[in-house]
Order: sequence, then structure tokens, then C-alpha cells
Amino acid sequence: MNDKRNLVLAALLTVAILFGWPYIANRFFPTANPPATKIEAGKEVAVPNPAADPTAHSPAAIRDRAVVLKDSPRVVIDTPRLKGSIALKGARIDDIVLPDYRETVAKDSPPVRLFSPAGTSDAYFAGFGWSGEGLKAPDGNSVWTADKSVLKPGAPVTLRWDNGAGQRFVMRVSVDENYMLSVDQTVENVGNGTVAARPFGLLSRNGVSKDASTWTIHTGPIGVFNGAANYSINFKDLDAGTPERFGTTGGWIGFTDHYWHAALIPAQDRPVDAQFRASSGQRYQADMSYAPVILAPGKSVTTTSRLFVGAKEAKLLEAYTDQGGVQLFDRAIDWGWFRWFEKPIFYLLDWLFRMIGNFGVAIICLTFIVRGIMFPIAQRQFASMAAMRAVQPKMKAIQEKHKDDKLKQQQEIMELYKKEKINPLAGCLPIFLQIPVFFALYKVLMLVVDMRHQPFVLWIRDLSAPDPLHILNLFGLLPFTPPSFLGIGVLAILLGITMWLQFKLNPTPMDDMQKQVFAIMPWMMMFVMAPFAAGLLIYWCTSNLLTIAQQWWLYRSHPVLSQQAAAK
Repeated sequence: MNDKRNLVLAALLTVAILFGWPYIANRFFPTANPPATKIEAGKEVAVPNPAADPTAHSPAAIRDRAVVLKDSPRVVIDTPRLKGSIALKGARIDDIVLPDYRETVAKDSPPVRLFSPAGTSDAYFAGFGWSGEGLKAPDGNSVWTADKSVLKPGAPVTLRWDNGAGQRFVMRVSVDENYMLSVDQTVENVGNGTVAARPFGLLSRNGVSKDASTWTIHTGPIGVFNGAANYSINFKDLDAGTPERFGTTGGWIGFTDHYWHAALIPAQDRPVDAQFRASSGQRYQADMSYAPVILAPGKSVTTTSRLFVGAKEAKLLEAYTDQGGVQLFDRAIDWGWFRWFEKPIFYLLDWLFRMIGNFGVAIICLTFIVRGIMFPIAQRQFASMAAMRAVQPKMKAIQEKHKDDKLKQQQEIMELYKKEKINPLAGCLPIFLQIPVFFALYKVLMLVVDMRHQPFVLWIRDLSAPDPLHILNLFGLLPFTPPSFLGIGVLAILLGITMWLQFKLNPTPMDDMQKQVFAIMPWMMMFVMAPFAAGLLIYWCTSNLLTIAQQWWLYRSHPVLSQQAAAK
């Protein structure tokens, strides 16, 4: 009766995990990025990134980007890593693409676009200006003049605007070789009266991030205020209509996506008021403002702020933190509580990649290194497992002798364990030791843009995306795409097979329930892991193969097991 009950429980548990896992995984553990490619009619084709509905929550006056870009005279932005333009109408930085990154793996894929001007469906831009009582400040319709037509590293552009009431406004914009722009805001009072000027900067975007925020990855409003990173605010919080305000000295404020980031960085030694807010139509704004400055006639004041707009490259963010003096700017990547362990894994993986030139091979080498470090511990545990396998004939004899007395059976088996100095849980320790490494690699594959669209071999064109070669549609020959939890790829099947082989080498559990669970687990894990990043499955399959080789070698050298094998 107990055996039947255990079998039913095992079956129900398996069904619950298989069909409940998609909800659990999407809620708490986001799967890999969308596949870079898929197989259709036996051919590999690129998969475009999902785009937001251009008509959702958008004003009726939405127009084509090319048309909107012609509405204003522009200064071209031309750097090795940023392309785009600054609109002289409103002095907005509203046209930014990243030539180093493509939307898909297709050769003709367009570069990733971050900023787009107001009036487009995906409007996202930055602006700098002034406010103040009695001050006629420039606004979104003010047309500035520029001293150059192109902004390049080492060749800043100066924008000017005169309000005709005694004040002149100047913005000197410079850019580095990467993603950082600096803006020197100067107001000159050439009038007869005293004025108050309050410099500010803002980021405005239409719509929420296309990348969902989860408990492991934050997207949306983000900032560092008074020495602490804030990941707690989401777009839904702003939709309630109450702005989120912060007073800070140092730090920054902005919006972050999975791989891309835009942030306003005030002068790190001056206090600012910062806030996030939302308006109708899912329009969101992050802004900062300095304390107002009283300008007597003939006086001027300059305030320097910075704008980051680009990819969240871990080493570059750290350089802006350490050499650029931006407080905790590396926290734009939400490493989480285990930052201290995840970042070394990334650095090691990055070093291996630079030495080898292929991230897939680097992941395999990382697996060898991890297994090598844990070899002495695993060796002792496998030795205990080998001893357990060696005494299995004695254990079966005890089971037969006391098959009607489970209590006596368990007592004698425990005495046997003590006599032979066997730990029945020995095989679990190597697995537990690998969990931190596995989770760290998961976070690296999910978070770091360096892994995005990195190929391995053959059909694996993106190690941060799931395996695109699905078995259930015969590698794309059948005209349908399986749901994510049934999209079993070649790597997932290899994972199931290697785990099954590994369990076959382990001692057979004495408890029937354990036998059933261990028999089902490899194939259950095949379904569970299928939607995860291909790089993660490569790591796990390699680790399983090394474990199998280590177990096989140890069992071959164990005297009792060798005698048993010879007898067979």
C-alpha cells in the first residue's frame, strides 16, 4: 500500500513541477533572452526582438521617426560607439543608436536604438535647462545655435540661446570615446536686474521597458541616492501618480533596461533634488535639479552634469565609478546579494574568452577549472559513494532478511553504514558546492551584455538565449513552434542523458520512493532547464560528463567494485 502511495505521490509531484514550472520560472527566475535564431523549414533564420505595440498609449500625433528628425536643425553625434544627433529645437539629445550592438544576429540587422525624439512611438530623450522665478528660460520650442555641425570626442559643441530679456544661455556638450556626455550649463545675466536660475536635467521616455523586472533582474527606474543603490521603484509604482522624490549629494538617476542604460549624473559634490514621475499615456520622467543661484547683473554661473546613454558593460561601468568618480555607477547592473561571487566568475569567464576567442569554449574551460578546484572534495565524496556501491550486496541481503520488518531493516542498514564508514548523503555535497557557481553563471549569462549574441558552434548563435533547435518540431521541419516548457532542444536532451548516466553510476537508493524520484529526475530536469540559456546547459552538460568520468575512474580503481565487475 505504501509503495502505491509513494508511486502516486511521485507521479503527482512530477506533473506539478512540469506544468507548474513555467509560471514559477517566469515569476522568479526569468529564462534566457529570446532566441537569436530559430529553425523554419529546416533553415536557420534570425528572430527579431519583440517590439512594443506602436499604437498603445500613444498620442494621435505619433509620426515616423525620419519625419520627426527633419523638424529641427541638428548637430550630428559621431563617435566610435555612439551615432545620432542633438536637436537644436529644444536642445534635446534625442537620437542615439549603438553601432556596436545589433537588434538580432542577422547580418543586415539594424543597430540598437536607445533614444528617439518626442512625437515617435518609442520617444526617449534627455534634456537640460533652467527654471526660475522671473526668468525667461529656454523651453522645448527654443531654437539654439551651434558653433559646430558635428560632435566628436575631443571636439565639443557649444549651443547658445538669448532670451532677449538680458540673459544668455550656453551649453557646452562634449563626449568621450564610449557612452558619456558632459554638459556645461552656463547662464549669463547681462540685464539690469537680479535673476534666479535653477539648472536641471531630465530623461523622458514613452512606455515601460520591454524587459520585465523580476526579483533577480531589475529594469525601470533606478538610481544611487546618498550612497545607496535603489532598485525598489517600478513603473507600476509611478503609475499610481505620486512622484518618488530623493534629496542626494552624489549618485545618479535614470532608467535601466536589460542591457541598456540612461542616467543623469549631477556634479558629485553638489546637492540635488531628484525624482521619478509619470504622466498620462505611460510617459515617465526622471529629473534632477540644483539649488537656485541668484545672479546679479554682470554675473554668470556654470553647472556641469553628465549623461550616460549606452550599454551596461561591466568593466566600463566600473571605470566610470573608479576613474570617473561617479558614485556606485557599476550598480546599474543588478548583481544582487551575491555580487562578491558573481563578478569574479564574470572576470574569469571574460579572461578565458579573451584568451580563447569563443565564449562557449570559455564556459567549458570554466567548468574544468571549477571541477578542478573541487576535485579533492569530490574525490573523497565519490570514494564514499564507491564504498556504498561495494556494500550494496550486503544491503540487499539485509533487506531480504528483514523484508517484513522495516524498522529492523533500517537499524541494521545504519549499523552497516557505521561499520563500513559510509555517508549515504556523500553524493549530494559536490552538487551543493556547485550551486553557487551555477547561479553565478546564470546571472552572468542573464545580465552581462558581453554575453549577448555570442555564438558557440553550429546552430548555437547566442549563448544567452535558449537552444533554438527543438526536437518536438523535428528541428523546424514541422510548421509550429512548441511552447517554451516543451521546446526541448538538443542541449536539454544531452543534459537529461548525462544526468541519467550519472545517476546510474550512483548507488541505488534503498527506498522505493527515492528510486522513483531519481529515475524521473533527469527527464524532469530536461524539461525544466530547456528554456534556460544555452551557455548554462553547456556548463551543466560538461560538468556531468566530468563527473561521470571521475566516478568511472574511481569505481574502476576500487578493489571491491573491480572484483564485482570481474565476476560479472
